[in-house]
Amino acid sequence: MIQDTRRRRLVKEDLVYGPLSSRRLGRSLGVNLLGTGAKYCSFNCRYCQCGWTVRRVREETVAPSDLPTGDQVIDALETRLQQVRRERIPVDVITFSGNGEPTLHPELRAIVEAVSNLRDLYVPTARLAILSNSSTVHRPEIRIALRRIDLKLMKLDAGDEALVRRLNLPAPGWNFAMMVRGLTELDGVILQTMFVWGRVANTAPAAIRQWSDRVAEIRPRRVHIYTLDRVPADRTLIPVARTVLESIAEYARKRAHVPIEVY
Repeated sequence: MIQDTRRRRLVKEDLVYGPLSSRRLGRSLGVNLLGTGAKYCSFNCRYCQCGWTVRRVREETVAPSDLPTGDQVIDALETRLQQVRRERIPVDVITFSGNGEPTLHPELRAIVEAVSNLRDLYVPTARLAILSNSSTVHRPEIRIALRRIDLKLMKLDAGDEALVRRLNLPAPGWNFAMMVRGLTELDGVILQTMFVWGRVANTAPAAIRQWSDRVAEIRPRRVHIYTLDRVPADRTLIPVARTVLESIAEYARKRAHVPIEVY
């Protein structure tokens, strides 16, 4: 059942939040590189729990003044990690996520390196993770920045450009073929796919076949598939039945020969 959570609560109001319980990651301490109170994203996904993106951002139009500085993010994280250690709060993973696409931050590489050092100091057993829509993965400097991240959860909601454009509504300048190529060149990828029914659906047999073929091309470490559990931006969308998700996973495992987990 979809949780009818107020959307304003799902837009992060802090640079560091949690730890929260995650279905896929365990106890996750979130790092929000996009600032507070509003989305800053290169996609406008119909299913987004934070609502519609008011302004889709192209990589080349990112304004550093719109975002928190790297020092602000690191200071906020260290303050929280000091509290975590003092109060013995368990943390399984530190996750780059927040109000939009974290790889849009121009200081991404330096921030990842600093967060890795803080992790080693305060919670050495925790892993680093990122939730990304994959829109910038074609850039070599982004792939270099992601090398120090243990769990690279990268979005792929469809196997062809037309369907991605309808479901994810990317900013102008986005290129599907370049995104797929970037994913194939990034080591240790965990693909994540949201399946939905409604005005735009990505569960038709042809769509599943194309998606499975892209999965086979990318050769990820594994794939996570899931459906809606909160109210989406596009209220015409509805969750896909668990039995359908299981069928998709079974088909794709045989076609792509990679581990696929249903959440």
